[in-house]
Amino acid sequence: MRKGGKRKSTSQKQETEVKASSSSQENQKENHKLASQAKRAKTSKPQPQLEYFEDKRNLEDLWKAAFPVGTEWDQLDSVYQFNWNFSNLEEAFEEGGRLYGKKVYLFGCTEPQLVPYKGENKVICIPVVVAVVSPFPPSDKIGINSVQREAEEIVPMKQMKMDWVPYIPLENRVALKQMKIDRLKKYEYCLPYFYQPLKEDELEQSTEVQIIFPAAQKPVFCEFDWELDELDEFTDQLIEADELDKDKKDAFKEFVKERVREAKKANRQAREARKKALEEMSEETKAAFENMRFYKFYPIPTPDTPDVSNVKVLWEGS
Repeated sequence: MRKGGKRKSTSQKQETEVKASSSSQENQKENHKLASQAKRAKTSKPQPQLEYFEDKRNLEDLWKAAFPVGTEWDQLDSVYQFNWNFSNLEEAFEEGGRLYGKKVYLFGCTEPQLVPYKGENKVICIPVVVAVVSPFPPSDKIGINSVQREAEEIVPMKQMKMDWVPYIPLENRVALKQMKIDRLKKYEYCLPYFYQPLKEDELEQSTEVQIIFPAAQKPVFCEFDWELDELDEFTDQLIEADELDKDKKDAFKEFVKERVREAKKANRQAREARKKALEEMSEETKAAFENMRFYKFYPIPTPDTPDVSNVKVLWEGS
C-alpha cells in the first residue's frame, strides 16, 4: 500500500509539473504577443494630417501674364508684394461678361498712387490691366516718353523684346540686367502706342513742345506753344525769373525754333501717314477700328490689399 501511495504521489507531482510548464509556456506566448503589439504600436508611423487648400480660380493669374509695361525696373517686385484680386477681369471672360467670346488683347501697366494702408499712407505701384477688343493686334508699336525726353520715341514692340500679350520672358530678364543704363531706362517709360486713323480729325494736333535747354548751372525746363507764345517775350520772362542767363538768350531762341520745326514736321508726317492709311484701308479694317473697345481693370478691394477705389484714373474706351 505504501508503494502504491508513493506512485500516486509521484504521478500527481508530475502532472502538476506538466501543468505548470504548460502554463508557463502560455504565459510566455502571451507576454511575447503583448510585447510584439507594443513594439508595433511604437514603430508605427504617424498618419499624416489632411491639408485643405482653396481651389485656384481658373484665371486667377491672368493679370500677371500681362507684363506691367512702363514700370521702373527696380519697382517690379513691389508690384507683386500684394495678392491683388482681379476677379473682375476674370468674370469679364465668363459667360455673360463683356469680354466673353471675344478676341481680346491684354497689356499691363502700373500707376504709383498714395493710398491708405494699415493706418498710414503709402506710395503703392497699383497694377492695371487694359483689355482691347479687336480682331487684330491693336498696335505693334511702343511709345517711349518721359518729362526728361525732348520728344516721344515710337519704336516697334519687337525692338523692346515685347509682343502681344506684352511680356518679358524670364530668360530675357537676365539680358535686360546686363543692358546699359540708358537702354534699360527706356523700359520705364514704355506704353503701347495706339493709332486710331478714323478719329484723328477729331483730335487737334499739339502745338506745344517740351523744352530742355542745357545750361552750365541747371537745365531750363519749360513748354513752348508756337501758336500762343511769342518767342522774344517768352525768353525775356525766363531771364527775369532767373531761369535763363541773359547771355544765353540767342542760343535759347535758336534751340526753341529747332524744336518747333521738328514738332511741325512730325505733325505733317502724321497727317500724311493717316491720309495714306485711310486710302489703302479696306472696309473690313475700317469696321474693326470703329468697333475697337478698350476696358480698364483695377484690382478689387480685399482685406489684404490697399483700397484703390479713390485713386482710379478713369477714361472711356472706344
